Amino acid sequence: QGKLSSKLEKKLRELIQNWNVPLAVRSSGLLEDSQTQPFAGVYSTYMLPNNEVDNEERLHKLQNAIKLIFASPFKKKAGKYLHSINIKTEEEKMAVIIQEIVGSIYDEIFFLPEVSGVCQSYNFYPIKGMKHEDGITSLVVGLGKEVVDGGLSFRFCPRYPKIDLQKPVETVKYNQKGFYAVDLKNKDIDLCSGEEATLKKISLSQDKLENMFRELTSVWDYHNLRFDDKSFTKGSRILTFRNIIHYNQIPLADILTRLMEIGKLSLGVPVEIEFALNLSTPGHPSFYLLQIRPLSVNQEKVELDLTKIDKQDICLFSRQAIGNGQIEGVKDIVLIDPATFDNTKTVEMAKEIEALNRKMQKEKKYYVLLGPGRWGSSDRFLGIPVRWEQIDRAKVIVETSLDNFTVEASQGSHFFHNLVTMNIIYVSVPTDSTKNFIDWEWLNQQKIITRKNYTIHLEIEKPLTIKIDGHSATSVILK
Repeated sequence: QGKLSSKLEKKLRELIQNWNVPLAVRSSGLLEDSQTQPFAGVYSTYMLPNNEVDNEERLHKLQNAIKLIFASPFKKKAGKYLHSINIKTEEEKMAVIIQEIVGSIYDEIFFLPEVSGVCQSYNFYPIKGMKHEDGITSLVVGLGKEVVDGGLSFRFCPRYPKIDLQKPVETVKYNQKGFYAVDLKNKDIDLCSGEEATLKKISLSQDKLENMFRELTSVWDYHNLRFDDKSFTKGSRILTFRNIIHYNQIPLADILTRLMEIGKLSLGVPVEIEFALNLSTPGHPSFYLLQIRPLSVNQEKVELDLTKIDKQDICLFSRQAIGNGQIEGVKDIVLIDPATFDNTKTVEMAKEIEALNRKMQKEKKYYVLLGPGRWGSSDRFLGIPVRWEQIDRAKVIVETSLDNFTVEASQGSHFFHNLVTMNIIYVSVPTDSTKNFIDWEWLNQQKIITRKNYTIHLEIEKPLTIKIDGHSATSVILK
């Protein structure tokens, strides 16, 4: 119900009269771009269609969006996050940015960029001989919300764009299933209902792949288990982005590599870049740099001598871990019961975890959180869609996989970025690896404090010792 100043209202009215394209209204907070503890996605962003005939109606919605952005540091989610990094809300300073959304109109009812992505100059899970400093990029079609919310995306290394990070069969299995667009048809918008009030998630059907996104797809040859990139080939199409990445239709890898170098040189730390591509103008594709922020990477050296550790003393071992240091005194483990896991019930699991987290908060305890899939994903079929305030007593978060449920490790989402910032140890333990393991037999022998439908709270007799060497990405939890 607050009122913006007459001076600002006049400027916004002029903007509306001259700008009838879809608009992104977003925060630019001092703390979001902090070099020591940057965070992302904690404050709100609103995508406005801005296509009403009445200028006053468009102005009204723009003003409401601005007010909601300024209000977002006071939301429960943001308050808990700021409290966890020992910062008071009144220390924040914020501007609001109004940007034109990159993209084109499709079917006269939705607006989107053909490609959106997030590039990190530090790869937390390097494979195939790559280094941490080679970076990693996640691509999707449509708005970048699909990436930053931890949905399915296509990944490649900008320094080695022609090296596939997945087997072709895995690319097919974990291909993007839907995309976000600004809904131009919905005129009854209530911004107070949330950031998705103006968005629409659309299923990525074969028709869309054949027409809208054809240049970004390849035909899946299931007889020979390979991709056919010829445009005239008939068959089921899959998003592979090979025209861009392998055949350099747009020098995306070169652009991102250069931007990573410039960003790291300018800010003095690894960076995260958000970008979009517009391919709709024939012969004139465009790259848009949307945002660049510091990426928190703890460089402290921790010695972890594995030769001095007996395997019988290890509860968990992983060479896919993020963080640095040693944690003592944790006696509690909250885990998803593999026997009852069902990826259609992940919302219920999140509620059970939230209740256990509240209990830990009252008892002033910390715990290890362990379960399959991507923690914090907005796609509930990829993992458990917890929010930060539901798990803020977790000191270690472990992503596992099951024989019938394997999901690529988190990287690039806002949830993941913020856990890294707060130095929460984040560990991935894939089941198909001989190097990484969990001693399930030992866990099954521990004292059960609470057993719910999908979650189990264990209490260990003696405190666990948790060690992680961030330089080698190696972590152990000792019994």
